[in-house]
Amino acid sequence: MSVAEQSIAGAEARGHGFLASSVGRKIIMALTGIILFGFVTVHMIGNTQAYLGAEPFNHYAEFLKTMVHGAGIWIFRAVLLTAVGLHTWAALSLTLDNRAARRVGYRAQENVASTWASRTMRWSGVILAVFIVYHLMHLTIGNVHPAFDHANPYANFVKGFQVPAAAGFYIVAQFCLGLHMWHGVWSCTQTLGLAHPRYDSLRRSFATGLTILVVGVNISYPIAVLTGFIR
Repeated sequence: MSVAEQSIAGAEARGHGFLASSVGRKIIMALTGIILFGFVTVHMIGNTQAYLGAEPFNHYAEFLKTMVHGAGIWIFRAVLLTAVGLHTWAALSLTLDNRAARRVGYRAQENVASTWASRTMRWSGVILAVFIVYHLMHLTIGNVHPAFDHANPYANFVKGFQVPAAAGFYIVAQFCLGLHMWHGVWSCTQTLGLAHPRYDSLRRSFATGLTILVVGVNISYPIAVLTGFIR
């Protein structure tokens, strides 16, 4: 019996079930992580319309609002909200379990088998959670935007990033996203049983390439606005 099977079997024997096992919650984290990483990638691609000008960007925003007769965006949001909730719950419960199992810290902590990205996973996750709330208030709801116009998403995009503090926060958040994505993709493939010495270099290259692409393009938006390339 594998370690994963033993963990799940042990939880079931105690009358708890799949979600009570550490492996079960890691699988939940992996699956919801795939959903969230997919959204981030698609969102990044969609926002490239900003480089084409106001009309294409506003058409793209209108498409999002009207797809499936207006129900599509709400289905999309419901799936994302559920994924974020489950992902956060799994991460928090695993963290609390780890702390409870090790009530006395190590005298000298060694990080030989970990990376800086994995050691900052919780902090980058907290910053990203704050960023998501701010991002919704900034460019979706508009209550923290300097001049929000529901009829002109492109103008909201440009005027929002013209505020240096807002642009700076977006850039910092994207670096946190990069750390989270890199380690997330790496650990996700491991949780789902795709880890193997033969494929580790491919996993590492995929995680690195996807992270650089998403973070690089997302950071380009506030920089392009601040430099006047997008105006």
